[in-house]
Amino acid sequence: MNPLTFSLVLTGVLLNACAQLLLKAGTNRVGEFAFTLANVLPIGTRFAFSPYIAGGLACYVVSVGVWILALSRVPVSVAYPMLSIGYIVNAVAAWWLFGESLGAQKLVGIAFIIAGVFLVARS
Repeated sequence: MNPLTFSLVLTGVLLNACAQLLLKAGTNRVGEFAFTLANVLPIGTRFAFSPYIAGGLACYVVSVGVWILALSRVPVSVAYPMLSIGYIVNAVAAWWLFGESLGAQKLVGIAFIIAGVFLVARS
């Protein structure tokens, strides 16, 4: 994988991870809610006007464009496993930004992901 291809894949992955984090920040502002008919309008309105939700959706849209560019250059059997880098980014960012746990078991899992991505990228 050449540097341009790798940067496209990594950019797509990071945009996807960013989208998840922004959506989480948006849902944190709204709080836990039930899916009921009575909630459709009030919760939908809060999501529609949330800058975090809008930013997350924008990141998804851009990430799809970048991902299509990446897939035009690299086999999907190599590109798709690289998405697991997003798990690492999200786990660390969620710990840092939202105070989510990052215990030993997660760290071992992250180490396995890193090893797997390394092996796939070398193939």
